[in-house]
Amino acid sequence: MDIIEYESYQEKPNHNNIPFPYLTYPCSIPHDFSQVPAHWHDEMEFIYIKKGRGIVSVDFRSLEVAAGDIAFICPGQLHSIHQLGQYSMEYENIIFPLSLLNSRQADPVWETYLAPIDLRRFRLLPCLHPDMPSYPFVAACIDQIDDIRRTFPGAYELLIKGKLFELFFQLYRHGLVAAPDAEDPGRRSKEKALEKSRQILKYIEQHYQEPLSIKKLAEAVGFSQSHFMKFFKNTFGTSFTAYLNDYRLTMASRLLPASEDSILTVAAESGFENLSYFNRRFKERFGVTPREFRRQASSLPGSHPR
Repeated sequence: MDIIEYESYQEKPNHNNIPFPYLTYPCSIPHDFSQVPAHWHDEMEFIYIKKGRGIVSVDFRSLEVAAGDIAFICPGQLHSIHQLGQYSMEYENIIFPLSLLNSRQADPVWETYLAPIDLRRFRLLPCLHPDMPSYPFVAACIDQIDDIRRTFPGAYELLIKGKLFELFFQLYRHGLVAAPDAEDPGRRSKEKALEKSRQILKYIEQHYQEPLSIKKLAEAVGFSQSHFMKFFKNTFGTSFTAYLNDYRLTMASRLLPASEDSILTVAAESGFENLSYFNRRFKERFGVTPREFRRQASSLPGSHPR
């Protein structure tokens, strides 16, 4: 799967056309992506670190992760992946809908253990480390599913489902699933802020190719312009304009190696109306011009001419 296909899946998964929607992809930071911007989706996601070090952010909590760690992203959680200093990081990205484990009929197992996760009433611990007592049991389930997916034996779907049920059993057994702290005095405001953040990010994902203004986005999420600017800065740690530019540049960096379109076309498809401005900002962000970036990407091992 190339960069653009990965991005399309990450942001707009469509499992209706996938016979068995348990999907895994090997990824690396910064070889495949300079970063994965903050986003959310309705699927369950595991980020299994294989080599190196990096940063995974879950609901704006930054986690420094290293080889062996497993980050758990529940449906609806905001998350992003970033490079840590000069370290590189290789990881396995695993995405599947929890409904994969649901039944067509009333199912007390689903209602008791999995629906609360799917409906955001329960959360998994953000990250499992190799030195935790529960780690061998949980990691073994994922490793065994990986082994199954190497050969895809007959009726493999049954075996993968069984391992997923075992995985969630181990998470519950070791106390790694819990409801948010009802006594947390800031819980309600945090949930409201996260919901507004999800709305903002989804709007940017859907409209970044169009002219976007603070006024337009503020109206879309029901904020005044001044409140929107303050909320965005406090929540994302940067201005809306800076975030939007960075998001567009990230999209451009994924389009460049994945197509033979002209630099002008890539700039326009990424939301930039002015080519010279795009070239200048791209070089500031990546240290090379878009043309040089494309040439370097095409010469990397594993790249394919288009």
